[in-house]
Amino acid sequence: MTENFAQQRSELIETIADEARRTAGWTGRKRFSTAVMKALAQVPRHEFTGDQNHSAAYINQPLPIGHGQTISQPYIVALMTELLDIEAGDRALEIGTGCGYQTAILAGLAAKVYTVEIIPELAMRAAEIFRKLGLGNIHQRISNGREGWPEFAPFDVIMVTAAAPSIPQSLIDQLAPGGRMVIPVGEYRQSQNLIRLTKSQSGEIDEKVILAVAFVPLVD
Repeated sequence: MTENFAQQRSELIETIADEARRTAGWTGRKRFSTAVMKALAQVPRHEFTGDQNHSAAYINQPLPIGHGQTISQPYIVALMTELLDIEAGDRALEIGTGCGYQTAILAGLAAKVYTVEIIPELAMRAAEIFRKLGLGNIHQRISNGREGWPEFAPFDVIMVTAAAPSIPQSLIDQLAPGGRMVIPVGEYRQSQNLIRLTKSQSGEIDEKVILAVAFVPLVD
């Protein structure tokens, strides 16, 4: 990473902190945890954006990554990560590896990350970056994300990085008692909401709408 990128990354962290304060009325999180902000500060976003988007890597906006997919806005990455309340020993399931940026953030917080991507080209490109960065606690699978990864369930936290019309029951079933899930719900280019779902120790489900979002659709 160049010194220029270091400065840009520092400025991005400040931007995210400011936006967290401004959106606290919706999210209930006036500031994001030290652990989440540290993970964001340590992951080089420019490694995941592709050469054509290097200059825009640390702008607080989504960017195209090919195949009709995007790398999410850094603030949204931070917010979704924050809402999971990840603990050091947690096992995380991510639906939608994409370019791998969000995966790398999760890998800095959870003990193990299991990530599922349906587009082989994106999964293989992300795998190369994970190896380059030495992220050894990430396990990948090329598959339909709606199916989750039942062989390694239950998961303490689940993050879905694309919008589904409704929350897949298969993912709810793979969430451990006491677990948390964050998922955008709604039709593509229509009204979507970021949902935080929690499962009690007895298996009861609670859903909370956090704020309006705009995500690409969950691909079958």
